[in-house]
Amino acid sequence: MKKIGQLFLLLGCLFLLFSPSALAQEVTQDFSAWLEVLREDARSAGISEKTLAAALADLEAPEPRVIELDQKQPEMTESLEAYVAARVSPERIAEGRLMLQRYPTWLGRVERKYKVQRRFIVALWGIESNYGRHTGKHPVIPALVTLAYDTRRGEYFRKELLAALTILDEGHVSLSRMKGSWAGAMGPFQFMPSSYRHYAVDADGDGRINIWGSVPDALASAANYLAKVGWKDDQTWGRAVKLTQKLDSSLIGLETRLPLSRWQALGVRRSNGRALPRRDLQASLIIPDGPSGPAYLVYDNFRALRRWNRSNSFAVAVGTLAESYAENRRR
Repeated sequence: MKKIGQLFLLLGCLFLLFSPSALAQEVTQDFSAWLEVLREDARSAGISEKTLAAALADLEAPEPRVIELDQKQPEMTESLEAYVAARVSPERIAEGRLMLQRYPTWLGRVERKYKVQRRFIVALWGIESNYGRHTGKHPVIPALVTLAYDTRRGEYFRKELLAALTILDEGHVSLSRMKGSWAGAMGPFQFMPSSYRHYAVDADGDGRINIWGSVPDALASAANYLAKVGWKDDQTWGRAVKLTQKLDSSLIGLETRLPLSRWQALGVRRSNGRALPRRDLQASLIIPDGPSGPAYLVYDNFRALRRWNRSNSFAVAVGTLAESYAENRRR
């Protein structure tokens, strides 16, 4: 009986030690300590006490919903074909054409200055936020705090968090207006804070870099980003193709780049069966969904789009939407 009593006592202690309330208290203590280290890092980066007090007030624990969303990103859970079909819809194509008609002056200025074709700027707008309709309502700082505290990509999001705090400290936007996606992406083009600091520009000349409320600033900032990562305005992004013969698997993937003439000799054709363009372009063949899925020849601009978002599905969706706006397209 004595041993049984000791066993129950031990089980009771373990229950108290690992009960939800005890675990929650441990997480809270760890989070509080982590947050204090973050404050020290932010102070060392020159961020004011006033900004830190306002931005980090009332943060008691990570937000489970943010972690949940991070683990269910559509680029990771959907096939490329499903991802593109869901985003390059007739409605989104029609709305993009309206945007091209609504902002011809600013799009023209941005196109000339940054050497990025306007259809791709508008397509990015469409894919990222459905032309500004869905920019996100999540407070950016708590989201980034949660993701920075999480161990999977903590270092990356810690840098983004410090960049976001710097944006606040410099007065570019108020804390109440700094809202975006669960991942901290902001504005109609869903700029991460570090992208804002590196690429955002004041296009309308009002002295503010306002990607949240100024369409000219947002358009120019997106174009500046693409220009800085190597966009080429004499090319498109790539194209859907069909394979007329079996290829060595070593040829498939972004690691392999061959001239279009070589791909033509290997039996690669446009999706309608016609010959590939006779241009001196290097291209890679990708088949993201596997042998039975759609195939694409992609150019340097595809790589630039992947600098924006490291997802083949995202880059193909942007390119496909851009080319859907008009029948006469530059090749």
